[in-house]
Amino acid sequence: MRRYLKTGSGSSADAAAQERVRTTVSAVIGDVRAHGDAAVRAYSEQFDGWSPDSFRLRPEEIDKIVSSLPAETIADLKAVQARVRRFAEHQRASLTDFEVETEPGVFLGQKNIPVAAVGAYVPGGRYPLTASAHMTVLTAKVAGVPHVTACTPPIRGEIPAATVAALTLAGADEIYLLGGTQAVAAMALGTESIRKVDLLAGPGNAYVAEAKRQLFGEVGIDLFAGPTEILVIADERADPLVVAVDLLSQAEHGPDSPAVLITTAEDLARRVIELVEEILPGMPTADFAGPAWRDHGEVVVVDDLDEAWALADEYAFEHVEILTAEPRVALERMRNYGALFLGDKTCVSYGDKVIGTNHTLPTRGAARYTGGLWVGKYLKTVTYQEVTEADASAALGRLCGRVSRVESFEGHARSGDLRAHLHGGDPAAWVPVR
Repeated sequence: MRRYLKTGSGSSADAAAQERVRTTVSAVIGDVRAHGDAAVRAYSEQFDGWSPDSFRLRPEEIDKIVSSLPAETIADLKAVQARVRRFAEHQRASLTDFEVETEPGVFLGQKNIPVAAVGAYVPGGRYPLTASAHMTVLTAKVAGVPHVTACTPPIRGEIPAATVAALTLAGADEIYLLGGTQAVAAMALGTESIRKVDLLAGPGNAYVAEAKRQLFGEVGIDLFAGPTEILVIADERADPLVVAVDLLSQAEHGPDSPAVLITTAEDLARRVIELVEEILPGMPTADFAGPAWRDHGEVVVVDDLDEAWALADEYAFEHVEILTAEPRVALERMRNYGALFLGDKTCVSYGDKVIGTNHTLPTRGAARYTGGLWVGKYLKTVTYQEVTEADASAALGRLCGRVSRVESFEGHARSGDLRAHLHGGDPAAWVPVR
């Protein structure tokens, strides 16, 4: 039985806010489609107060920005990127091309081809988000993408130096100081100065997410991503301080970020609620974390872990942290999650920032049908066929003729008939005399 000690209040204004976002994004995309660079500049001035001579950073500008950072910062970025690259390389190695002779003279094959051009969006908001540069740009480069265009917004009118450094270290071919819907639309549609891409990747706010949704089809996208989510499953052995701190670590992403605890221990649940309320006032990011916990925080007590696994799969959250005596049981019992974090020696923040797995993950229940961003998102898995033996072609032709006529596809049938005629000597009354 489920007992809710805390539920989120939600927001009655959500639907209206979403409609405003849809309307605004549609207008911006339409304007960029019609007016290109002029529209991009106008919206950058309107939304970010940013209108430099060129949004693209020249190589010498990038060098100057990178050199302004402490050596330790550069070393740390490289250390994190080494971890991301190593994991992405293992993913790439798991995707193999192959060719197989399925029957004598019939060869079928598979190739994994990188998309030609990717647009990587790295959000800014109040803080530089260097990790998103690793996850989008570096992973695309490991996949073999020849050209990556990166956009990141200025932060309060300033260049986000650490993000620019992360983007260039990750291998971005072009870097634009440009944010929001106008950046996403410019990359997807192409303008006079910004080349069109084939696929958009990276997280962002509600406007960026909606822009990707509206542009999907004209370009590919990595996935639909909403507010960050964390779900913790804990038993009576868990440390309530660890639970409270980890819930708040994700709530600080934004006021609409859900943070949920499912536990078999009511005493632990009540102590976690107390600790969250104690910790929140002293957090520098309380203006985000506080509303997130108030409006979207939940604490649920269940009878046993079987019920916990089942309930967690209903949530299908982005991040699921397992703080139980045997955390690896979750690997067998759960199926709906973006990423699992097993045991108290790891945490969601490791996944966000340093451990090497990709942090761009499905939200809002999308974990029911997709995983997160990975090397494979940048690859097109394509097939090819070759028939080299006459007997094989004739046999396939006869089969094609029969099954095509079952579906009344006479043109398809005749393609098969012709191969049977040419390579097997079969009569074909409809074939013109040559």
